Amino acid sequence: MKKDYKDVEDKYKAWADILKAVSHPIRLYIIDLLSEGEKCVYDIDEKLHIDISTISRHLATLRRAGIVDSDKRGTQVYYRLKIPCVLNFFTCTENVIRETVEEKMKILNK
Repeated sequence: MKKDYKDVEDKYKAWADILKAVSHPIRLYIIDLLSEGEKCVYDIDEKLHIDISTISRHLATLRRAGIVDSDKRGTQVYYRLKIPCVLNFFTCTENVIRETVEEKMKILNK
């Protein structure tokens, strides 16, 4: 028997917080970059070409959500995926996109 929403509300709020953290294209790109290994802000900037303070804000959002972790080495802060299973989300969303496109193509081909 399913619990009432009020009984599980905190769980769904926590899920929503994580989904909000990944709901920005730049943050998704940063996650993808970090899937290759840890990087400092300057490494990420080489790919994004946006203001470093903006990159830092995006990284802070991902860190607060528990998706990335960081440690300081000298003057640089290095970021890495804390929970690599977040990459499964990429596979899942690609499957949803692919399925949606295939369904629309079937409609167009009728």
